[in-house]
Amino acid sequence: MSSVLEDRFIRLWELLGGAPLEREYRFYPPRRWKADFAHLPSRTLIEIEGGVWSHGRHTSPKGFLNDAEKYLTATLAGWSVLRLTAPQLEPDIIRQIIRYVHEREANQHLA
Repeated sequence: MSSVLEDRFIRLWELLGGAPLEREYRFYPPRRWKADFAHLPSRTLIEIEGGVWSHGRHTSPKGFLNDAEKYLTATLAGWSVLRLTAPQLEPDIIRQIIRYVHEREANQHLA
């Protein structure tokens, strides 16, 4: 189930010509961890962090610790993890991320 913020992100992503993304991608099956979005060729995960001001799950001590473990595991497995908040869901930032993903994909092919 997507959130309003995730829907906003994907609309901007597609409008600005971003590469296809997997939604709710399970990047670590043993823990059933998913990322909101994944660009597989560049090994980039994109997380849209909601509830920042409403004391959502991500900002509780337990939620914060769980997220830190999840993101560390992803990074150690070779994923780049990009975390976005609502104010970052704007065209200039999304364009920068599209360029980053494109460059990272190109570098993956060189490795």
